[in-house]
Amino acid sequence: MAKDAGNKGERFSRRVFLSRAAVMPFLMTERDARAARSVDTRPLRIVSPNGAVRFEVFLREECLSYRVSLNNMNVIETSKMGIVVDNVDLGRGVKLGAMNGYRINERYLTRGVHSQALNTCNGARFSVTHKESGTSYTIDARAFDDGVAFRQIVPGAARPRVADETSTFSIPRGSLVWFHDFEGHYEGIHVRKEISELQSGEWAAPPLTIKLPAGTGYASISEGALANYSGMALEAEGQRVFKVRLGHTEPVSYPFRLRYGAEEGKRLASPASITGTITTPWRVVMVGPDLNTLVNCDIINNVSPEPDKNLFPLGINTGWVRPGRAVWKYLDGGESTLDGMKEFSRLAGQLGFEYNVVEGFWQRWTEEQMRELVQYSRQNKIGIWFWKHSKDLRTPEAREKFFKLLADLGVVGAKIDFFDHEAKEIIDLYQSLLNEAAKHRIMVNFHGANKPAGESRTWPNEMTREGIKGMEARSMPSRSTHDTTLPFTRMLAGPADYTAMHFGERRRETSWAHQIASAAIFTSPVLIYGAHPKSILENPAVDLIKSIPSVWDQTIALPVCEIGEIAAFARRSGNRWFLAVLNGPTAKTIKIPLTFLGATSYKAMFVRDEQKEPAAVKIDNAMPSRKDSLTIELRSGGGFVGRFTRSSRSA
Repeated sequence: MAKDAGNKGERFSRRVFLSRAAVMPFLMTERDARAARSVDTRPLRIVSPNGAVRFEVFLREECLSYRVSLNNMNVIETSKMGIVVDNVDLGRGVKLGAMNGYRINERYLTRGVHSQALNTCNGARFSVTHKESGTSYTIDARAFDDGVAFRQIVPGAARPRVADETSTFSIPRGSLVWFHDFEGHYEGIHVRKEISELQSGEWAAPPLTIKLPAGTGYASISEGALANYSGMALEAEGQRVFKVRLGHTEPVSYPFRLRYGAEEGKRLASPASITGTITTPWRVVMVGPDLNTLVNCDIINNVSPEPDKNLFPLGINTGWVRPGRAVWKYLDGGESTLDGMKEFSRLAGQLGFEYNVVEGFWQRWTEEQMRELVQYSRQNKIGIWFWKHSKDLRTPEAREKFFKLLADLGVVGAKIDFFDHEAKEIIDLYQSLLNEAAKHRIMVNFHGANKPAGESRTWPNEMTREGIKGMEARSMPSRSTHDTTLPFTRMLAGPADYTAMHFGERRRETSWAHQIASAAIFTSPVLIYGAHPKSILENPAVDLIKSIPSVWDQTIALPVCEIGEIAAFARRSGNRWFLAVLNGPTAKTIKIPLTFLGATSYKAMFVRDEQKEPAAVKIDNAMPSRKDSLTIELRSGGGFVGRFTRSSRSA
C-alpha cells in the first residue's frame, strides 16, 4: 500500500497512480510542447471528482501561470506561479515536460468540525525545466470537490539555497474580501473590502476569505503542510492581485517589537536557507457554492503528512491525546496561588470539565507545590496545563528539561507563548517543540502564534493554537461583527483558542446568550473558557454549558449565515444536536428549519436573549421534531443555543 495508507483501524486510504492515457477523462495536457512567447499554451487541466472545480496550469510568454474555476466561473483568474532559488526565478523562461496523474480516495479520523475527514481528489505531478539554468523541478497539483492545492518541489542540493516565490492570486472583479494585517501578527480584526478598493502594499494574513460576485460562491486562500519553510503572507500589488510573500518579508508585528526588539526583527528579515530538496508548503484555495462547504473543507489537513506511528500509534486516538474543556484564571479573577489553582480545579470538576490551564506563576513554586496541585487536580479528574515563554525553549537542552519536568510531575499539557513571527527559524521551532512534547506525551497549545497549517494532523498533540484576536482583547470596534466573521475567516485554517465565553465587561456589546453560543461555534479541541468557573456554575444556563463538547461529529453552517452578520451552526455530538447562533450588530428574527434532526423526537432546551437585558437569558423547553421550524428573535449582538436530546418516544 502507498505511504499515505494510514494507521490500521484509523482510516481507509486508496491512492492510485495513473498513466497519461488513463487520466484523460479528468486531466487534459497540451499536445504541442512548443509555446510561442506571445500566446498561452494549451493548459494542463485537472478537474475535481465531481467535475465542478477546475485547476489549469499553462505557460504565458514562457512563464508559469494558473487559473481556478468553480462551475466554469473564475475563482482565481490567470495568475503567476513561480519559485525563486538563489535569486533565479524558476517560473520564468520555462518549458513543460513529463506529467503523471494520480487519484486519492481516503477517509481518516479527525477532530474539531467533524470526526471523519474526506480526502478525494484528482492530482498530477508534472516536470518543469528552467531553460537558462537547466534546473528541472516538479509541480504537484490537486483538485478536490471543495478546492485546489499546489506546491513546487526543487530537487536537493548539498549546499544551502535560499528560496522565495513569485506566485500570485488574482481575484475576480466584484468580489468582497475579508482580511487583517500583521500589526498584531495573527491577532487582528478582519476588514471587509470590495476587491477594487484594495490598495497596493496592503498586507493580508491568511486565510483570506472571498465572496465571489453574482452569488457564484466563496473561496479562501491559505496554506498546508508548513514545515522547513517560512510561513506565507499575502501582499496586495494592485489590480485585484495578492502576491505570495514569505515570513521574513512580513512587517514586524507590534507584539514581536515589544518582546524581542527591533534588532531581532532585522535579523529575522534575512531570508533563510534550505539544505536539500526545497518543497514549498501547499498553496490552498478552498472553494464552494456556500459557507457550509468552506467550514467543512478538509484540504489543509488532507495535504499535511499523517502522524508518525512511533509517536502516535493510534493517531488522534492515541491514549494520552485527549480533547476536553478547560478553566483558566486570567480574564475573570481568581488568585494566582497554589490554593487558588486548587480551587479552580475543584470547580472545574464540578463543571465536568477536563483541564485547568495555569499561567506562568507556577514557575515560582517548588516542585513539591507543583506535584500537590497535579495530585489534587487528578482527584477531581482534572489534568493540569502549564504556561511557558517560547524564548526559554530555543535549545534542545531547554526543551528536553521542560517537557521532562512536565512528564515527571504528571502535567498533561503545555501552553507555549510569544512566537509573534513566522520566519523559517520560528516555523522550525514549532516543529521541534511538537516533536519533543510528543516524546514526553505532552499536549500543546501555542499562543502568540501564526495561523494553523495542518500541524494538528501531523502532530495530534497540537490541540489548539491562538493566532486569533480573542477574549483577551478588551476593546474593538464591534465584538459582535468580529465574532460573526471569525468562523468564516481565521477558523477555516483550523482550531482557534479564543478563550470563549465571558459574562463581564469584556463581552462588550454582546449578550450572555451570544457568549454561550460562542463556546458552541468557535472550534477548539481543548476548549478554554474565559469566564471564572464560579461564574459559569452560577449562570442560569449552566446545565447546557456543561454539556457543550469540545469536538464534533458533524457541523452544518446553515444557509442563514452571512460573514460579519450572523453565524448559525447545527452541530452533532453522538446522538445529541446543538443549534448555536451568533448575531452581529443588527437585531433580527430568523426562522430555522430543524431538518438536520434525525427521524426521532427530541427533548430540547433553549437559551435565548432576554430582549431588555443583555446580561440575562431566557430558558425554555420543547419537544420538537425535524418537521418543525424554530423562530429565533435576536437582539443586537445577541445569540441563541438550543440542545436537542433524543426523547424516549418515537417521532
